[in-house]
Amino acid sequence: MSFFRKKSLFIILVGIILLVVFVGYSLSNKGDLSTPEKFFKDTVGWVQNVIDQPVTFFVQTISNIEDIKNTYDENKLLREKIAEYKTLVYEVQELEKENEELRKMLDIVDSSRDFEPILASVIARSPERWLEQVTINRGSNHGVEKNMAVMTVDGMIGKVNSVSTSTATVQLITGFDHLNRISATISRKDGDNIFGLIEGYDKKEKALIFRIIEESDKKIKEDELVVSSNVGGLYPSGLPIGTIKEVLPDQYGLTKTAYVEPTANMYEINHVIVVDRSLDIYDETAQKEEE
Repeated sequence: MSFFRKKSLFIILVGIILLVVFVGYSLSNKGDLSTPEKFFKDTVGWVQNVIDQPVTFFVQTISNIEDIKNTYDENKLLREKIAEYKTLVYEVQELEKENEELRKMLDIVDSSRDFEPILASVIARSPERWLEQVTINRGSNHGVEKNMAVMTVDGMIGKVNSVSTSTATVQLITGFDHLNRISATISRKDGDNIFGLIEGYDKKEKALIFRIIEESDKKIKEDELVVSSNVGGLYPSGLPIGTIKEVLPDQYGLTKTAYVEPTANMYEINHVIVVDRSLDIYDETAQKEEE
């Protein structure tokens, strides 16, 4: 028993001596690492490197995902702002356009004309009959009657086809046929007018058909203005209808037909004026009675 105790004490003593030697060696060579220290540091460094790379990659990936999400949110917000801006710009443009149209309508109302204007707005337009009919928010209660001429600030667009108490259907001139003719004239300052009839609409040419009814050698030029005539008493004279687009003489050279481009935008009709000629007819009748 004493032998094993002595052996144990000897081993402990040798261990202490070796420890002191290693410590002393380490303290005496601070600039140089011992082989065990190098091994330990290299092992720890390798382990740290193995652990650090995945951790760094994971952290960078999370950071990149967060940056992408923030960028996406910012882009989404910017797109919404741009859409709102475009909407506001469009609304402002539409309001300016509508205000300009309403100002022109007021000018027509205030000007001296041979008819009483009835202001109305388009409330319906059938897609399948886009170039034929529109419905307005004025009817018999407002003085609207069948066959009254209807115009916009740019020119004549048609006539009243049917009337109810509070609404009316307008037959557009682009839907006219030979049964719905308009007496018209090319009005010139020198009085050398040319008379004819609007007899329909050519969808291929996108123009009204203006047939000259008088035999004449008068030359018709492009862009000349065609206006309504009061021949027949249905419409007042002077309502702009369109401008000459092309003149087509017939094969015998006796009559002429012209394509007329409408002055009014037939695809965008919002506000209209119904032409009430009852006042003018009354004045003409009274004048004839006095004579």
